[in-house]
Amino acid sequence: MYDVLKKAVIAVLTWEARAVLMRYKPRIIAITGSVGKTSTKDAIFAALSDEIYVRKSDKSFNSEIGVPLTILGCENGWRDPAVWVRNICYGLSLILWKRSFPQWLVIEVGADRPGDIRTTARWLRPDIAVLTGVSDVPVHVEFFDSPEALAREKRALAEHIRPGGKIILNGDDARTRAVQTDFRGASLMYGFEPHNDFLARDADMSYEGELVTGMRFRLERAGASIPVAVRGAIGRPRVYAALAALAVAEAVGVDLVAAARGLAHWSPPPGRLRVLKGLKDTLIIDDTYNSSPVAALAALDALAHIRAKGRKIALLGDMLELGKFSAEAHRKIGARAAEVADMLMTVGFRARATAEAALDAGMKEKKIRTYEMNESQRAGKELELDMKAGDVILIKGSQSMRMERAVKEIMAEPLRAEELLVRQDEEWKNR
Repeated sequence: MYDVLKKAVIAVLTWEARAVLMRYKPRIIAITGSVGKTSTKDAIFAALSDEIYVRKSDKSFNSEIGVPLTILGCENGWRDPAVWVRNICYGLSLILWKRSFPQWLVIEVGADRPGDIRTTARWLRPDIAVLTGVSDVPVHVEFFDSPEALAREKRALAEHIRPGGKIILNGDDARTRAVQTDFRGASLMYGFEPHNDFLARDADMSYEGELVTGMRFRLERAGASIPVAVRGAIGRPRVYAALAALAVAEAVGVDLVAAARGLAHWSPPPGRLRVLKGLKDTLIIDDTYNSSPVAALAALDALAHIRAKGRKIALLGDMLELGKFSAEAHRKIGARAAEVADMLMTVGFRARATAEAALDAGMKEKKIRTYEMNESQRAGKELELDMKAGDVILIKGSQSMRMERAVKEIMAEPLRAEELLVRQDEEWKNR
């Protein structure tokens, strides 16, 4: 019965969303990819919001229900029928009585299974499509024949742009870069490699004294060089998101200097390479929103490059939805962790392969600890007993691993958990 009602609600809200698009005619910026969608969406909003009237997807609303909710400007009702009734009534009111409505919508579009993006793209028809990348072993690949099949699904967003639209591509990713072949006149690329239209130079972490504050780099575009600084989170993913936002800003018609100024006030979303103060004068790199092989390697790369007076500790949970690639991917993460971390803790039975690979790569057995799937909180409690001043601790895992519980155990300001950590609403806490 629940599934029937869910499908009915999705059908009604999708019809309302399509009707609202026809009535108000906002311009659409749609983002997809296997990594970095939400950070890119938030960066785009930050770069544009001071200059134009724009709305973005809430949190990670990117599903068949999340896209209509973003267009209508409604909240997720979870299992509360009253909220869904209110959403439907509000959608009808937008159709019947014209109201103030954003000029631009920034919408995240995800794919769990084949056909998801193509179905949405047919009626969404974006003016600008952003493809953030498709890694060799992306999340959700278990529902596709191969990473190439997932890349074709993501490409559907570009295939349905409106006439005169723009396609913004991660030019460092081979699968998204290949899209340019068929859309040369409509595409712009961003990244660190020299062939990109929006090029990052001299990217590095920024510090105030000994405290890391974020990332800085120089944007090179058409002979101009613009300094860009982003605060609160670290790593190359942060720079990629900023580059995509700057490319979108140019496509929209926003001055790049103004867009860079907007990015300086961009607050990182919880759980995405966010820098938090830990107990005992330690530093936490909170990357607990989700995990995939490419994202985990990027997080370990950030751990490798950060300054630390003490030890570097990696607390890593299972990476889910990897299908046949799972064991090999977890071992690859373990080998890298052995190179950059002084201590490794894993949570979950899949991540045992990470621990085994670290041991095989030369990390001493006494520096490795393993926990069961539901023991992220216990891992955090035991880590607190062992932490020392100056330690830097990376915490990461797929969302079902609930690694944010470990962060809460060791963060310096647990009373601010609802503000600083991911998945702090009651729906998640009750799971």
